[in-house]
Amino acid sequence: MNSHQAIELLKRLIATPSVSREESAAADIVVAEFERCGFTPKRKGNNVWAEAWAYDPAKPTILLDAHIDTVKPNAQWQREPFSPTVEGDRLYGLGSNDTGGSLVAMIATFTQIASTRQAYNLIMLASAEEEVTGVNGVRAVLPELPPIDFAIVGEPTSLQPAVAEKGLMVLDCKAYGVAGHAAREEGVNAIYKALKDVEWFRTHRFERVSPLLGAVKMSVTGIEAGTQHNVVPAECRFMVDVRVNECYRNEELLAEIRANVECEVQPRSTHLNSSSVALNHPAVERLVAMGCEPFGSPTMSNQAVMPFPTLKFGPGESARSHTADEYIVTGDIERAMEMYYALLDNLIIEKTV
Repeated sequence: MNSHQAIELLKRLIATPSVSREESAAADIVVAEFERCGFTPKRKGNNVWAEAWAYDPAKPTILLDAHIDTVKPNAQWQREPFSPTVEGDRLYGLGSNDTGGSLVAMIATFTQIASTRQAYNLIMLASAEEEVTGVNGVRAVLPELPPIDFAIVGEPTSLQPAVAEKGLMVLDCKAYGVAGHAAREEGVNAIYKALKDVEWFRTHRFERVSPLLGAVKMSVTGIEAGTQHNVVPAECRFMVDVRVNECYRNEELLAEIRANVECEVQPRSTHLNSSSVALNHPAVERLVAMGCEPFGSPTMSNQAVMPFPTLKFGPGESARSHTADEYIVTGDIERAMEMYYALLDNLIIEKTV
């Protein structure tokens, strides 16, 4: 597949709505493309993958992953989000930047690498439900795959390697008081009890600071209490967004939080951990030799649910993701194909699992 074919594939995908959990038609397109290129793809739900050659258990395995789902188009779009439009060197359309450019560049590179002999197994996965971290996305596929030693996750990183990525915990907190009449000195106001913990979340600084991702960041993003003006509330609920650096596991942070606040703290999940790959990993060293500069990414991707070393790398700009009139520069897709191939050709990694 050449760059022209990759861009035409992206146009077909843009024209096929694939909002999270509604990716079936886009998955059909990917299946057909793999088959056109001579592969026998596998599918689970709306996830599609193919192996470059017969699996050799003696070799390490590399996974290429890019998602096919998109967010819903917001009301500020001036163009038709599902009508791919080329203006100059820009291809406009929902999902073009996040992360259609990476997806088609990876598929194109996969087809090229598959015609070579390499010291690893290679799998290309077009995954679903990434934007909602759905249970029927990449997490549903990993048990179906052989053990993975390393993965490259295609996301818009300006073709620079994201070697660390922040994790996420969303906490639902409750402070309890005692209901009473607001006109009398009755009850225990749950709002006042919550204020102390809200202030802790606002001001606390965790000890370990990442040179790539900075400090753990906690933000109280919602609060709710009370039913009527003359009743002292017995319960105050608030939620906290916690962005975790690679120095902590989510469970470790949760234990420290619970030890420092009085309210009840319940995480919505703890599985979206921060991820990182060593700077001396052969893939990172190769990209540095190619002139790239590793960085830490504040945004989350499928890396959060991959329990093996991962690198996030792809065309496009992260700041364009989820914005109105999203676009990808077509030349960046061709450049991504070149860089993916240069990264993967004759790459030597260790078998770790």
